Amino acid sequence: MTGTSASTAVADVAPRVLTMALGNIDVRYREYGRPDAPALVLLHGGASSSATWDRLASSLAAEGWRTVAVDLRGHGGSTRAVSYPLDAYCTDVVGLLDALALKQVAVVGHSLGAHVASLVAYARPELVSHLILEEPPVPSRDDADDDGLLAPRFLLESLGLLIFRRGFHRRAVVSALRQLRQPQTDWWRQLAAIRARTLVVWGGPASHLSLERLELVAAAVPGARLVTIEAGHLVHSRRPAEFYDAVTAFLAD
Repeated sequence: MTGTSASTAVADVAPRVLTMALGNIDVRYREYGRPDAPALVLLHGGASSSATWDRLASSLAAEGWRTVAVDLRGHGGSTRAVSYPLDAYCTDVVGLLDALALKQVAVVGHSLGAHVASLVAYARPELVSHLILEEPPVPSRDDADDDGLLAPRFLLESLGLLIFRRGFHRRAVVSALRQLRQPQTDWWRQLAAIRARTLVVWGGPASHLSLERLELVAAAVPGARLVTIEAGHLVHSRRPAEFYDAVTAFLAD
């Protein structure tokens, strides 16, 4: 996408930090770019916040996108909730999209945010035109599938985040880890019903996720593509230029 002049782009790239009341949850989000531009939604991973997307969101806004980076419940400026079922994250994001009257948006999600993005694309297909899953968690299909998400290295990294990071509700991260350790049979079935054009991004051998697991995810979503950007789990942070290029090329194709 292109269309803003350099001066307009600079003025519009600074985020507008806003809050939407959705029932008993207040969702904080950062909006970049012109309000009338095509929309792209960004969902962060566990123990993170919408601020992780600042570089990508600003770059996309300068190229003519309205980017909306969401603080998931329990993270950033959003409400610290009583509970954190995975479906509740989906409900919050859908509620925000409905409140903003957004449809046929591109959704980019990292880690936990990628799982939530896939839930949104399944639950409300009319809302999502493009789906980009950066290092999505890969839970097991059933009790017989013992090669699922939570490898020991991932658990150690997650526990480290709980100890050293601030700005999120620890219960939210612990709850997500616990839920994603359980078989997600319905989720695997739902992937086959996703209609959005889908890109899966793997962080290469330094990732705690195996290529084989992400290939299974890409194979489960009709027409999905898989790309590798060697960066480990935090692709958008460690290889921002390569991630930006992958996102914009996919959206333009």
